[in-house]
Amino acid sequence: MNLDAYLLDWLSLLLRWSHFVVGIAWIGSSFYFIWLDARLHRPPVDPEDDGVDGDLWSVHGGGFYHAQKYQVAPPRLPETLHWFKWEAYSTWLTGFALLVVTYYLNAGLYLVDPEINPMSPGAAVSWSLLLLLAGWLAYDLLCRSPLGDAGIAAVGLLLLAGLAFGLSQLFSGRGAFMQMGAMLGTIMAANVLMVIIPGQRKMVDALSRGETPDPGPGLRGKQRSVHNNYLTLPVLFVMLSSHYPMTYTHRWNWLVLLLLFLAGALVRHFFNLRNSGRSRPGLLLAALLVVLGLGAAMAPRVQHMPSGVSESPGQGVSTAVIQAIVNDRCRTCHSAAPTHPTSPVAPKGVRLDTISDINQWADQIHQTTVVTRFMPLANLTTITEEERNLIAVWYASRPIEEASTTPDGNH
Repeated sequence: MNLDAYLLDWLSLLLRWSHFVVGIAWIGSSFYFIWLDARLHRPPVDPEDDGVDGDLWSVHGGGFYHAQKYQVAPPRLPETLHWFKWEAYSTWLTGFALLVVTYYLNAGLYLVDPEINPMSPGAAVSWSLLLLLAGWLAYDLLCRSPLGDAGIAAVGLLLLAGLAFGLSQLFSGRGAFMQMGAMLGTIMAANVLMVIIPGQRKMVDALSRGETPDPGPGLRGKQRSVHNNYLTLPVLFVMLSSHYPMTYTHRWNWLVLLLLFLAGALVRHFFNLRNSGRSRPGLLLAALLVVLGLGAAMAPRVQHMPSGVSESPGQGVSTAVIQAIVNDRCRTCHSAAPTHPTSPVAPKGVRLDTISDINQWADQIHQTTVVTRFMPLANLTTITEEERNLIAVWYASRPIEEASTTPDGNH
Protein backbone atom coordinates (compact mmCIF):
# COMPACT_ATOMS: atom_id res chain seq x y z
CA MET A 1 0.00 0.00 0.00
CA ASN A 2 1.23 3.49 -0.86
CA LEU A 3 1.54 5.25 2.51
CA ASP A 4 1.47 8.77 1.02
CA ALA A 5 -1.79 8.04 -0.82
CA TYR A 6 -3.24 6.49 2.34
CA LEU A 7 -2.43 9.58 4.43
CA LEU A 8 -3.78 11.83 1.69
CA ASP A 9 -7.03 9.85 1.76
CA TRP A 10 -7.32 10.43 5.51
CA LEU A 11 -6.61 14.14 5.07
CA SER A 12 -9.26 14.32 2.36
CA LEU A 13 -11.76 12.51 4.60
CA LEU A 14 -11.20 14.87 7.54
CA LEU A 15 -11.38 17.96 5.34
CA ARG A 16 -14.53 16.74 3.59
CA TRP A 17 -16.17 15.95 6.95
CA SER A 18 -15.20 19.37 8.35
CA HIS A 19 -16.41 21.11 5.19
CA PHE A 20 -19.71 19.29 5.46
CA VAL A 21 -20.19 20.19 9.14
CA VAL A 22 -19.38 23.90 8.88
CA GLY A 23 -21.33 24.09 5.62
CA ILE A 24 -24.42 22.85 7.42
CA ALA A 25 -23.92 25.57 10.04
CA TRP A 26 -23.58 28.29 7.38
CA ILE A 27 -26.50 27.11 5.26
CA GLY A 28 -28.66 26.62 8.33
CA SER A 29 -28.11 30.14 9.63
CA SER A 30 -28.53 31.61 6.13
CA PHE A 31 -31.80 29.81 5.50
CA TYR A 32 -33.06 30.68 8.98
CA PHE A 33 -32.48 34.41 8.65
CA ILE A 34 -34.03 34.55 5.16
CA TRP A 35 -37.03 32.69 6.60
CA LEU A 36 -37.11 34.98 9.65
CA ASP A 37 -37.05 38.14 7.56
CA ALA A 38 -39.94 36.87 5.41
CA ARG A 39 -42.01 35.82 8.44
CA LEU A 40 -41.71 39.00 10.50
CA HIS A 41 -44.97 40.51 11.63
CA ARG A 42 -44.92 44.12 10.51
CA PRO A 43 -47.50 46.27 12.34
CA PRO A 44 -48.33 49.82 11.23
CA VAL A 45 -45.46 52.25 11.76
CA ASP A 46 -45.49 53.64 15.29
CA PRO A 47 -43.20 56.58 16.13
CA GLU A 48 -42.83 55.13 19.63
CA ASP A 49 -41.53 51.73 18.52
CA ASP A 50 -37.81 52.71 18.52
CA GLY A 51 -37.52 51.88 14.83
CA VAL A 52 -38.71 48.26 15.04
CA ASP A 53 -39.48 46.96 11.55
CA GLY A 54 -41.13 43.71 12.65
CA ASP A 55 -41.06 40.89 15.16
CA LEU A 56 -41.70 37.16 15.36
CA TRP A 57 -42.73 34.84 18.16
CA SER A 58 -41.67 31.21 17.79
CA VAL A 59 -41.35 28.06 19.85
CA HIS A 60 -38.61 25.46 19.60
CA GLY A 61 -37.06 22.85 21.83
CA GLY A 62 -39.46 23.54 24.68
CA GLY A 63 -38.85 27.30 24.77
CA PHE A 64 -40.46 30.49 23.45
CA TYR A 65 -38.43 33.02 21.46
CA HIS A 66 -39.14 36.61 20.52
CA ALA A 67 -37.09 38.10 17.66
CA GLN A 68 -37.20 41.74 16.53
CA LYS A 69 -35.74 43.42 13.48
CA TYR A 70 -35.00 47.14 13.31
CA GLN A 71 -35.50 49.27 10.24
CA VAL A 72 -31.86 50.36 10.42
CA ALA A 73 -30.47 49.79 13.91
CA PRO A 74 -31.57 49.87 17.55
CA PRO A 75 -31.31 53.23 19.35
CA ARG A 76 -28.57 51.83 21.61
CA LEU A 77 -25.84 49.27 20.97
CA PRO A 78 -26.41 46.15 23.11
CA GLU A 79 -23.60 44.90 25.34
CA THR A 80 -23.50 41.51 23.60
CA LEU A 81 -23.88 41.27 19.85
CA HIS A 82 -23.58 37.92 18.06
CA TRP A 83 -21.97 37.91 14.62
CA PHE A 84 -22.59 35.27 11.97
CA LYS A 85 -19.41 35.10 9.94
CA TRP A 86 -17.16 32.21 10.96
CA GLU A 87 -19.60 29.68 9.52
CA ALA A 88 -18.97 31.22 6.09
CA TYR A 89 -15.22 31.63 6.56
CA SER A 90 -14.77 28.08 7.85
CA THR A 91 -16.80 26.65 4.97
CA TRP A 92 -14.64 28.41 2.40
CA LEU A 93 -11.35 27.58 4.13
CA THR A 94 -12.14 23.87 4.43
CA GLY A 95 -13.56 23.83 0.90
CA PHE A 96 -10.44 25.45 -0.55
CA ALA A 97 -8.21 23.06 1.39
CA LEU A 98 -10.22 20.15 0.01
CA LEU A 99 -9.92 21.61 -3.50
CA VAL A 100 -6.14 21.68 -3.07
CA VAL A 101 -5.86 18.15 -1.67
CA THR A 102 -8.27 16.50 -4.11
CA TYR A 103 -7.98 18.52 -7.32
CA TYR A 104 -4.79 20.58 -7.28
CA LEU A 105 -2.53 17.78 -6.02
CA ASN A 106 -4.14 15.46 -8.59
CA ALA A 107 -4.71 18.01 -11.34
CA GLY A 108 -3.57 15.57 -14.01
CA LEU A 109 -6.37 13.23 -12.96
CA TYR A 110 -9.27 15.53 -12.17
CA LEU A 111 -8.69 18.91 -13.83
CA VAL A 112 -7.00 18.07 -17.12
CA ASP A 113 -8.53 16.17 -20.01
CA PRO A 114 -6.00 15.91 -22.87
CA GLU A 115 -8.82 15.34 -25.36
CA ILE A 116 -10.32 18.72 -24.44
CA ASN A 117 -7.30 20.84 -23.60
CA PRO A 118 -3.83 19.27 -23.33
CA MET A 119 -2.42 21.70 -20.76
CA SER A 120 -0.07 20.85 -17.92
CA PRO A 121 -1.36 20.23 -14.38
CA GLY A 122 0.44 23.40 -13.24
CA ALA A 123 -1.33 25.47 -15.88
CA ALA A 124 -4.68 23.98 -14.87
CA VAL A 125 -4.13 24.95 -11.22
CA SER A 126 -3.05 28.46 -12.25
CA TRP A 127 -6.18 28.90 -14.37
CA SER A 128 -8.33 27.66 -11.50
CA LEU A 129 -6.85 30.14 -9.02
CA LEU A 130 -7.09 33.02 -11.50
CA LEU A 131 -10.74 32.24 -12.21
CA LEU A 132 -11.62 32.15 -8.50
CA LEU A 133 -10.47 35.76 -8.23
CA ALA A 134 -11.89 36.85 -11.60
CA GLY A 135 -15.29 35.38 -10.77
CA TRP A 136 -15.60 37.44 -7.60
CA LEU A 137 -14.41 40.67 -9.29
CA ALA A 138 -16.87 40.28 -12.17
CA TYR A 139 -19.76 39.51 -9.83
CA ASP A 140 -18.91 42.41 -7.52
CA LEU A 141 -18.80 44.84 -10.45
CA LEU A 142 -22.17 43.54 -11.63
CA CYS A 143 -23.71 44.14 -8.20
CA ARG A 144 -22.30 47.66 -8.07
CA SER A 145 -23.69 48.48 -11.53
CA PRO A 146 -26.87 50.60 -11.91
CA LEU A 147 -28.84 47.50 -12.92
CA GLY A 148 -31.71 46.56 -10.63
CA ASP A 149 -32.21 43.13 -9.10
CA ALA A 150 -33.95 41.80 -12.23
CA GLY A 151 -31.17 43.10 -14.47
CA ILE A 152 -28.48 41.61 -12.25
CA ALA A 153 -30.28 38.26 -12.31
CA ALA A 154 -30.62 38.30 -16.13
CA VAL A 155 -27.01 39.32 -16.80
CA GLY A 156 -25.80 36.93 -14.11
CA LEU A 157 -27.59 34.01 -15.77
CA LEU A 158 -25.99 34.87 -19.12
CA LEU A 159 -22.58 35.09 -17.48
CA LEU A 160 -23.13 31.72 -15.79
CA ALA A 161 -24.01 30.16 -19.14
CA GLY A 162 -20.89 31.59 -20.76
CA LEU A 163 -18.77 30.51 -17.82
CA ALA A 164 -20.15 26.96 -17.83
CA PHE A 165 -19.39 26.62 -21.54
CA GLY A 166 -15.92 28.14 -21.18
CA LEU A 167 -14.98 25.90 -18.26
CA SER A 168 -16.11 22.83 -20.22
CA GLN A 169 -13.59 23.79 -22.92
CA LEU A 170 -10.79 24.41 -20.43
CA PHE A 171 -11.01 21.61 -17.86
CA SER A 172 -12.19 18.02 -17.72
CA GLY A 173 -15.93 17.62 -17.18
CA ARG A 174 -15.48 16.85 -13.50
CA GLY A 175 -12.97 19.66 -13.13
CA ALA A 176 -15.30 22.14 -14.87
CA PHE A 177 -18.16 21.30 -12.52
CA MET A 178 -15.98 21.62 -9.43
CA GLN A 179 -14.44 24.87 -10.68
CA MET A 180 -17.91 26.35 -11.13
CA GLY A 181 -18.87 25.31 -7.61
CA ALA A 182 -15.62 26.69 -6.18
CA MET A 183 -16.19 30.01 -7.94
CA LEU A 184 -19.74 30.34 -6.65
CA GLY A 185 -18.65 29.29 -3.16
CA THR A 186 -15.89 31.92 -3.28
CA ILE A 187 -18.42 34.57 -4.31
CA MET A 188 -20.68 33.58 -1.41
CA ALA A 189 -17.88 33.71 1.17
CA ALA A 190 -16.50 36.95 -0.29
CA ASN A 191 -19.96 38.49 0.00
CA VAL A 192 -19.75 37.88 3.73
CA LEU A 193 -16.11 38.97 4.09
CA MET A 194 -16.09 41.95 1.74
CA VAL A 195 -19.63 43.36 1.88
CA ILE A 196 -21.92 42.01 4.61
CA ILE A 197 -19.56 42.09 7.61
CA PRO A 198 -17.85 45.42 6.70
CA GLY A 199 -21.28 47.00 6.25
CA GLN A 200 -22.42 45.73 9.62
CA ARG A 201 -19.22 47.04 11.22
CA LYS A 202 -19.90 50.50 9.81
CA MET A 203 -23.35 50.45 11.35
CA VAL A 204 -22.02 49.24 14.71
CA ASP A 205 -19.28 51.88 14.69
CA ALA A 206 -21.84 54.62 14.01
CA LEU A 207 -23.98 53.41 16.92
CA SER A 208 -20.97 53.34 19.22
CA ARG A 209 -20.34 57.00 18.36
CA GLY A 210 -23.96 57.85 19.11
CA GLU A 211 -24.75 58.51 15.44
CA THR A 212 -27.63 57.25 13.31
CA PRO A 213 -26.22 54.54 11.00
CA ASP A 214 -26.41 54.94 7.24
CA PRO A 215 -28.91 52.29 5.98
CA GLY A 216 -26.95 51.82 2.72
CA PRO A 217 -24.48 49.18 3.97
CA GLY A 218 -27.35 47.20 5.47
CA LEU A 219 -29.28 47.23 2.19
CA ARG A 220 -26.21 46.12 0.24
CA GLY A 221 -25.60 43.37 2.76
CA LYS A 222 -29.19 42.19 2.43
CA GLN A 223 -28.84 42.06 -1.35
CA ARG A 224 -25.72 39.87 -1.13
CA SER A 225 -27.32 37.67 1.51
CA VAL A 226 -30.27 36.99 -0.80
CA HIS A 227 -27.86 36.17 -3.65
CA ASN A 228 -26.08 33.69 -1.39
CA ASN A 229 -29.43 32.12 -0.59
CA TYR A 230 -30.17 31.44 -4.25
CA LEU A 231 -26.66 30.12 -4.96
CA THR A 232 -26.78 27.56 -2.14
CA LEU A 233 -28.64 24.73 -3.90
CA PRO A 234 -26.56 24.97 -7.11
CA VAL A 235 -23.35 24.79 -5.06
CA LEU A 236 -24.68 21.80 -3.13
CA PHE A 237 -25.37 20.06 -6.44
CA VAL A 238 -21.74 20.54 -7.48
CA MET A 239 -20.61 18.98 -4.19
CA LEU A 240 -22.62 15.86 -5.12
CA SER A 241 -21.90 15.81 -8.86
CA SER A 242 -18.57 13.96 -8.69
CA HIS A 243 -20.54 10.85 -7.70
CA TYR A 244 -22.62 11.02 -10.90
CA PRO A 245 -20.39 10.94 -14.02
CA MET A 246 -23.49 10.84 -16.25
CA THR A 247 -23.72 14.61 -15.64
CA TYR A 248 -20.17 15.86 -16.13
CA THR A 249 -19.12 13.39 -18.86
CA HIS A 250 -22.05 14.24 -21.12
CA ARG A 251 -21.07 16.05 -24.32
CA TRP A 252 -23.45 18.87 -23.34
CA ASN A 253 -22.21 18.90 -19.74
CA TRP A 254 -22.15 22.70 -19.53
CA LEU A 255 -25.85 22.83 -20.41
CA VAL A 256 -26.60 20.01 -17.95
CA LEU A 257 -24.90 22.05 -15.24
CA LEU A 258 -26.76 25.23 -16.14
CA LEU A 259 -30.18 23.55 -16.22
CA LEU A 260 -29.65 21.82 -12.88
CA PHE A 261 -28.56 25.17 -11.44
CA LEU A 262 -31.80 26.66 -12.76
CA ALA A 263 -33.84 23.85 -11.18
CA GLY A 264 -32.15 24.46 -7.81
CA ALA A 265 -32.79 28.21 -8.03
CA LEU A 266 -36.47 27.61 -8.85
CA VAL A 267 -36.84 25.37 -5.79
CA ARG A 268 -35.19 28.00 -3.59
CA HIS A 269 -37.44 30.71 -5.05
CA PHE A 270 -40.51 28.63 -4.27
CA PHE A 271 -39.55 28.36 -0.61
CA ASN A 272 -38.59 32.02 -0.35
CA LEU A 273 -42.00 33.04 -1.69
CA ARG A 274 -43.79 30.48 0.48
CA ASN A 275 -42.04 31.83 3.57
CA SER A 276 -43.46 35.25 2.78
CA GLY A 277 -46.99 33.85 2.44
CA ARG A 278 -47.11 33.45 -1.35
CA SER A 279 -47.47 29.91 -2.64
CA ARG A 280 -46.31 29.29 -6.22
CA PRO A 281 -46.37 25.49 -6.76
CA GLY A 282 -45.77 26.10 -10.45
CA LEU A 283 -42.13 26.81 -9.57
CA LEU A 284 -41.70 23.32 -8.13
CA LEU A 285 -43.44 21.86 -11.16
CA ALA A 286 -41.14 23.80 -13.47
CA ALA A 287 -38.06 22.53 -11.57
CA LEU A 288 -39.37 18.97 -11.77
CA LEU A 289 -40.01 19.28 -15.51
CA VAL A 290 -36.48 20.60 -16.03
CA VAL A 291 -34.99 17.61 -14.20
CA LEU A 292 -37.26 15.04 -15.88
CA GLY A 293 -36.69 16.54 -19.33
CA LEU A 294 -32.97 16.59 -18.73
CA GLY A 295 -33.01 12.98 -17.56
CA ALA A 296 -34.91 11.91 -20.68
CA ALA A 297 -32.60 13.84 -23.00
CA MET A 298 -29.48 12.38 -21.35
CA ALA A 299 -30.70 8.77 -21.32
CA PRO A 300 -28.14 6.39 -22.92
CA ARG A 301 -29.01 5.36 -26.41
CA VAL A 302 -28.85 1.78 -27.67
CA GLN A 303 -25.23 0.79 -28.15
CA HIS A 304 -24.61 -0.43 -31.69
CA MET A 305 -22.13 -3.18 -32.38
CA PRO A 306 -19.01 -2.30 -34.35
CA SER A 307 -19.36 -3.44 -37.94
CA GLY A 308 -18.50 -7.04 -38.69
CA VAL A 309 -19.16 -8.33 -35.16
CA SER A 310 -21.98 -10.75 -34.43
CA GLU A 311 -24.58 -9.84 -31.78
CA SER A 312 -25.47 -13.48 -31.08
CA PRO A 313 -24.68 -14.75 -27.58
CA GLY A 314 -21.59 -16.88 -27.60
CA GLN A 315 -20.30 -15.29 -30.84
CA GLY A 316 -19.25 -11.97 -29.37
CA VAL A 317 -16.24 -11.31 -27.13
CA SER A 318 -15.25 -13.70 -24.37
CA THR A 319 -14.80 -12.62 -20.78
CA ALA A 320 -11.20 -13.83 -21.00
CA VAL A 321 -10.53 -11.15 -23.63
CA ILE A 322 -12.12 -8.54 -21.39
CA GLN A 323 -10.03 -9.76 -18.48
CA ALA A 324 -6.88 -8.97 -20.44
CA ILE A 325 -8.19 -5.43 -21.09
CA VAL A 326 -9.16 -5.00 -17.43
CA ASN A 327 -5.73 -6.21 -16.30
CA ASP A 328 -4.03 -3.60 -18.48
CA ARG A 329 -6.42 -0.67 -18.02
CA CYS A 330 -8.28 -1.07 -14.72
CA ARG A 331 -6.47 -3.22 -12.16
CA THR A 332 -3.83 -0.62 -11.34
CA CYS A 333 -6.55 0.80 -9.06
CA HIS A 334 -9.32 -1.81 -8.96
CA SER A 335 -7.47 -4.62 -7.29
CA ALA A 336 -6.88 -6.17 -3.89
CA ALA A 337 -3.38 -4.71 -4.17
CA PRO A 338 -3.55 -1.49 -6.25
CA THR A 339 -0.32 -0.24 -7.78
CA HIS A 340 -1.41 3.27 -8.78
CA PRO A 341 -0.01 5.95 -6.39
CA THR A 342 -3.41 7.65 -5.94
CA SER A 343 -5.23 4.46 -4.86
CA PRO A 344 -4.19 2.96 -1.53
CA VAL A 345 -7.28 0.73 -1.75
CA ALA A 346 -9.64 -0.19 -4.57
CA PRO A 347 -12.00 2.78 -5.20
CA LYS A 348 -15.47 2.07 -3.77
CA GLY A 349 -14.33 -1.47 -3.00
CA VAL A 350 -14.56 -2.53 -6.65
CA ARG A 351 -11.99 -5.27 -7.30
CA LEU A 352 -11.53 -6.75 -10.74
CA ASP A 353 -8.96 -9.46 -10.03
CA THR A 354 -10.87 -12.45 -11.39
CA ILE A 355 -13.33 -13.33 -14.15
CA SER A 356 -15.96 -13.73 -11.43
CA ASP A 357 -15.26 -10.16 -10.26
CA ILE A 358 -15.55 -8.87 -13.83
CA ASN A 359 -18.90 -10.60 -14.35
CA GLN A 360 -20.15 -9.27 -11.01
CA TRP A 361 -19.33 -5.67 -11.96
CA ALA A 362 -20.22 -5.96 -15.65
CA ASP A 363 -22.91 -3.25 -15.55
CA GLN A 364 -20.53 -0.77 -13.96
CA ILE A 365 -17.64 -1.65 -16.27
CA HIS A 366 -19.87 -1.03 -19.29
CA GLN A 367 -21.42 2.13 -17.83
CA THR A 368 -18.12 3.78 -16.90
CA THR A 369 -15.98 2.77 -19.89
CA VAL A 370 -18.54 2.81 -22.72
CA VAL A 371 -21.54 4.93 -21.75
CA THR A 372 -20.07 7.75 -19.65
CA ARG A 373 -16.42 7.03 -20.68
CA PHE A 374 -15.07 8.60 -17.50
CA MET A 375 -13.02 5.51 -16.73
CA PRO A 376 -10.09 5.11 -16.67
CA LEU A 377 -9.63 8.46 -14.94
CA ALA A 378 -8.08 10.92 -17.38
CA ASN A 379 -7.40 7.77 -19.43
CA LEU A 380 -4.05 7.41 -17.71
CA THR A 381 -3.89 3.77 -18.76
CA THR A 382 -4.61 4.73 -22.38
CA ILE A 383 -7.57 2.50 -23.11
CA THR A 384 -8.25 2.49 -26.84
CA GLU A 385 -11.47 2.90 -28.80
CA GLU A 386 -11.12 -0.68 -29.99
CA GLU A 387 -11.01 -1.86 -26.39
CA ARG A 388 -14.07 0.18 -25.48
CA ASN A 389 -15.86 -1.38 -28.46
CA LEU A 390 -14.84 -4.85 -27.31
CA ILE A 391 -16.33 -4.12 -23.88
CA ALA A 392 -19.56 -2.96 -25.55
CA VAL A 393 -19.76 -6.13 -27.62
CA TRP A 394 -18.93 -8.35 -24.63
CA TYR A 395 -21.57 -6.68 -22.49
CA ALA A 396 -24.29 -7.02 -25.13
CA SER A 397 -23.45 -10.64 -25.99
CA ARG A 398 -22.93 -12.12 -22.49
CA PRO A 399 -24.85 -15.31 -21.75
CA ILE A 400 -27.96 -14.77 -19.61
CA GLU A 401 -26.52 -16.64 -16.63
CA GLU A 402 -23.55 -14.26 -16.50
CA ALA A 403 -25.66 -11.12 -16.87
CA SER A 404 -27.92 -12.19 -14.01
CA THR A 405 -25.05 -12.15 -11.50
CA THR A 406 -24.48 -8.40 -11.76
CA PRO A 407 -25.39 -6.40 -8.61
CA ASP A 408 -27.53 -3.29 -8.68
CA GLY A 409 -25.08 -1.04 -6.83
CA ASN A 410 -23.58 2.12 -8.28
CA HIS A 411 -19.93 2.47 -9.13
